[in-house]
Amino acid sequence: MPTTITPEPLTLTSDERDAILEAVRDFAQTELAPHALEWDAQSHFPRETLRRGGELGLGGIYVREDVGGTGLTRSDAAAIFEELAQGDTAIAAYISIHNMVAWMIDSYGTEAQRREWLPRLTAMEGFGSYCLTEPGAGSDAGAITTSAVRDGDDYVLTGVKQFISGAGEASVYIVMARTDSSTGSGNRGSRGITAFLVPDATPGLSFGANEHKMGWNAQPTRQVILDEVRVPAASMLGSEGQGFKIAMSGLDGGRINIAACSLGGAQWALDRAIRYVHERFTFGEPLAEKQSVVFSLADMATELHAARALVRDAAAAVDAKAPDASMRCAMAKRFATDAGFRVANEALQLHGGYGYLHEYGIEKVVRDLRVHQILEGTNEIMRVIIGRQLLGAGR
Repeated sequence: MPTTITPEPLTLTSDERDAILEAVRDFAQTELAPHALEWDAQSHFPRETLRRGGELGLGGIYVREDVGGTGLTRSDAAAIFEELAQGDTAIAAYISIHNMVAWMIDSYGTEAQRREWLPRLTAMEGFGSYCLTEPGAGSDAGAITTSAVRDGDDYVLTGVKQFISGAGEASVYIVMARTDSSTGSGNRGSRGITAFLVPDATPGLSFGANEHKMGWNAQPTRQVILDEVRVPAASMLGSEGQGFKIAMSGLDGGRINIAACSLGGAQWALDRAIRYVHERFTFGEPLAEKQSVVFSLADMATELHAARALVRDAAAAVDAKAPDASMRCAMAKRFATDAGFRVANEALQLHGGYGYLHEYGIEKVVRDLRVHQILEGTNEIMRVIIGRQLLGAGR
């Protein structure tokens, strides 16, 4: 049985951290930002650009260094994702998902699995996808029905996964499937779910059409279809029945990252709004002189500042392995993704009709940030997580 390993992150000096963030900022502004609108309009997945990000260490930000990872803390990672999102929110979000996959393999994989997959993933010469959600099991992850049936030295996986980022582009898919048939759809629950590593091009693995989405157009989203996909028992990630635990532990970090992406996208929109109200004149004076505009900008900045504090708190909780880390991650994700969308939407409003035009970029950020309130657990589910922990602690 593989041993679960929690990588010990590097401790950076302030100068080292500043240098890393400056390099990420430069990558975001030179490699992502100039192409973001084109990629969005053409639904283009920028493989080569992502590989250059891998050279910078963005493919395994909190993966151990012995397999090519950068070995940073979740606090450092949150700052990195905020910078990336100021270049292109959709691509930053995909890099977040890719990192979650790499971290799961690093933390729960055997040494053979780590050596097989992580050098490629950390270099972003190959990409990762995370397959939990199903057509009939979204927020209720314990209701998945994809099955994994033991057949000699193999498992045979059958089912459909929905809304999978990177599907059709990934080298490896982490698939959550039910190995205990007694806990199927008639006995919904998290028990009996196991994680498997499914390589691309495995017979029986196919994909649905690329979904036409409101936002996130630069990253593909497809169904992942498993039609009696046969994988060796050695492809199991972790131990049998451990899949739900693996999925939830990955989502804690994923929630911090997507919250940080919301911060970055919203900060970009706020910065553009500040510039615009200085340049735009109405009734003989700049918009920046109008009290209602000043109040709007003040509220937008305050919400982002508060959201950033929550994200940093959640990241610190994960780094410290705090017992209430999951609740703090849920708080950060709920607040930051709601605040990020509101700020971007208000930035669009301040631009008036120009904000609605694609060339200004504001409407793209609004579209991209909207899904952050849904993925990695809807914000309604975040409230459930927070409320249950509070009620349980009060017994």
